[in-house]
Amino acid sequence: MFKRAVMIGPDEALPGRDDALVVARPHLVLGTSLTEVPDGAEVAYVAMGCFWGAERLFYRLDGVLATAVGYQGGYTPNPTYREVCTGETGHAEVVRVVFDPARLSYRDVVRTFFENHDPTQGYRQGNDVGTQYRSALFVLDAAQEAVAREMAAAYGERLAGAGYGALTTEIAPAGPFYLAEEYHQQYLEANPDGYCGIAGTGVSCPVGLGAL
Repeated sequence: MFKRAVMIGPDEALPGRDDALVVARPHLVLGTSLTEVPDGAEVAYVAMGCFWGAERLFYRLDGVLATAVGYQGGYTPNPTYREVCTGETGHAEVVRVVFDPARLSYRDVVRTFFENHDPTQGYRQGNDVGTQYRSALFVLDAAQEAVAREMAAAYGERLAGAGYGALTTEIAPAGPFYLAEEYHQQYLEANPDGYCGIAGTGVSCPVGLGAL
């Protein structure tokens, strides 16, 4: 499939559809709902390349209650995986992380995000090329945005000191999150030998003193 390395505008996007995809089964590892958020839990949205390996990274973290993969940051309503891979929807491959803030802070989520991919590559991640593989944090409120921007600035300095280029992570308000097809959910649990292209830079990310 064609891999687009230039971001489209809303007038160029595929039309999509009105009906949302439904995945009724629970999380294959945690046994929790892929769509419901328990009382007191918080949500984070991260994009760091192929969502198969990124999701596994997060559902293995202590304090994570559920994860799901899907599409966000574009224009096409209820896209399919094939449509997203053309680059004609504008979406990124995203992991939705539901977590217990008493056990895991948003700062820890962002630190895990930065340390486990290369956020300097623009519209690619390693050999995966296309706008859907971009690095992004889609934030839910001003507090998440402040943490994301603070940590991005600090990590950008550390990357520069290690010889990397400018950080290209997109930080933007979280728009609609469209659940990916069932076979993508916890893909590496169902397919242990499946592809996982996730890899960090080896540069540690400062967490800071804030609690969020």
